[in-house]
Amino acid sequence: MNFAQEIRSNTLILRIAGDLIGEDSGGRLLEAVTEAVSHKVPACIIDISELRYINSSGIGVLITILTKFRNKGGEVFLMKPSDSVKKLLVITKLNAIFQVIQHESEVIK
Repeated sequence: MNFAQEIRSNTLILRIAGDLIGEDSGGRLLEAVTEAVSHKVPACIIDISELRYINSSGIGVLITILTKFRNKGGEVFLMKPSDSVKKLLVITKLNAIFQVIQHESEVIK
């Protein structure tokens, strides 16, 4: 898994590509999130349009990110999930706790 991060309009934007299966990459993602939350960034957009596969450890990483932001009054948005990831979100009922968006402009105004 590769990811890129940027902060724009007080929103952390994470772009994830490849497979989100926890391991070392999950830890790096959480470090980026912890730093943003400590700087009082209130929102996070996770662009998962290039995410090929996610396992239970990867789902745990996403839930941890959501928890970190919500504990500080913030929110997390998943952007452009592929069809297979959308199905997984429905099966696991995560579509009920994550807001799914199609474009950054839905959050960044």
